[in-house]
Amino acid sequence: MTFQFIEATRASSTKGERYIQVIGLALAVLLLIKMVWISNLTQGADPRPLVDFDVFHIVAQMVWRGEIEQAYHFATMLEAQRAASGTESFMPWTYPPQFDLIIAPLAFLPRGLAYGLFTAVTLVAYLATLRRIAGEHLPLTLIVLFPAIAITIACGQNGFLTGTLIGLTCLGLQSNRRLAGLTLGLMVIKPHLAIAFATYTLLSRRWGMAALAGSVVIATSILATILFGMDIWAAVLAGAKEARVYLEHGMYPLFRMVSIYAALYTLGLPATAAFGAQLLVVAISLAMIVYAVYHRMQLRQVLGLTAIASLLISPYAYDYDLPIYGIGFALLVPDLLRLAKENERLTLYGLTLVTGLFGLVETFRLETLYGSHAAEAIIAGRPGSLSIAGLTLAALLGLCWYILRRDRSSKLNMGDTVQRSASAT
Repeated sequence: MTFQFIEATRASSTKGERYIQVIGLALAVLLLIKMVWISNLTQGADPRPLVDFDVFHIVAQMVWRGEIEQAYHFATMLEAQRAASGTESFMPWTYPPQFDLIIAPLAFLPRGLAYGLFTAVTLVAYLATLRRIAGEHLPLTLIVLFPAIAITIACGQNGFLTGTLIGLTCLGLQSNRRLAGLTLGLMVIKPHLAIAFATYTLLSRRWGMAALAGSVVIATSILATILFGMDIWAAVLAGAKEARVYLEHGMYPLFRMVSIYAALYTLGLPATAAFGAQLLVVAISLAMIVYAVYHRMQLRQVLGLTAIASLLISPYAYDYDLPIYGIGFALLVPDLLRLAKENERLTLYGLTLVTGLFGLVETFRLETLYGSHAAEAIIAGRPGSLSIAGLTLAALLGLCWYILRRDRSSKLNMGDTVQRSASAT
C-alpha cells in the first residue's frame, strides 16, 4: 500500500516535490559527512580505511610527477597506497589513460575538497539527467535507487559520471541526435560498460553516431599518447593482465561486485566455471538487445534494457556502477507501472534495493570487524562474504524483459483481432 501511494506521487505535485527535497537533502548531508571523513578531520591516531577516491587522488598526483605508468603495476601501486594511508590497501588501477587525464586536476586540491568537488559535480549532473529521463516518476525512482546512490557517494567513485554519460546517450538516441556519439565515445573511460550500447548503435544502423563515438575514442587516445607517451599503453595492458590474475584468485572485494562471475565464485564455483557462466550471461544479454531491435520494441524499452544489460557484460562491475541501472530503471518505469502486476512491481523494487544495499551493508560489517585492516582481510580471504548482487541484477533484467514482452504480446493480439475483423468484413 505504501509503494502504491509513492507510485502515484508525481514529481510536479507538492508531495512529490517534498520527497525529492528530502532525498536531495539526505544525499547532501551524506556527501558533507564523507567529505569531512576523507579530510581526516575526525580521525584519531589510527589510519582510516582507503576508499576509491583516495586512489583517484593518488593517481592524479602520480600524473604530475610523471609516474603514471607505475599506477598500472600492482606492486608499486600498493606501495603508493601504503605510503598514503598506512594500511595494506588493495585497489589496483586499470583505468584507460583518458580517465587519468580527467582526474589529473584533482591533485591541485586537498583530498577532502577534491572529493567534495568531484562527487558533487558528477552527482548534480547525474540527478539532472535522471530527472529528464524519469520525469514525473522521479520520486519513485530516487527512492528505490537511494542505496545505489548512497554507496557511490560513500566511496567517491565515478558512477555518477558514467551514469550521466549513459543517460545523455539515451536522451540523444531518443531525440535522434548524432551528438549522442560524443557521450558514448567518452565512455572510453569505462569501455566494458559501453559494450551493450555500442552493440545497439551498430544493430540500429546509427552510423553517424557510431562514427562520432569512434572518433572520440581515437582523438582522446591520441591526446593521451601525446601527453603520456606510447609506453602508457603497454602499462595499461600489463595492468589488465595482472587484474585478471587477481580476479581469478578472488583478491578483490567480490561482495561489492554485481557480476555473475563474482556471485558464482563466492558460492564456491571454480574461476573457469564462473567465467563460463559470465560468458553465457553476456550472450543472453546481447541476444535480448538483438531481439528488441529486430522486433521493433519501443525505443524507450530497448534503451532501458540495454542500460541494465550493460552492467552484466563484464565480470568486473561494482555496486558503484549501479547509477547506470538507475538510467535503465527510469527509462522503463512508465511501462513497468502500466504492465506489471503489483507483486511484480514489489519484486522489482525489492531486488533493486537489495542490489544497491548489499555491498553497503557488507562494507559496514567488515569495517566494524577489521577497521582499517579490512583491505588486508579481503586480500587474505578471511571475510568469506557472498556476492549476491550479480544474481539479483540478472533477475531484474529477466523480470523487466518478461513484463515488457507482455506489451508486445498485447499489441500482436490486437493486430490479429483487427486483421480478423477486416477479413470478416
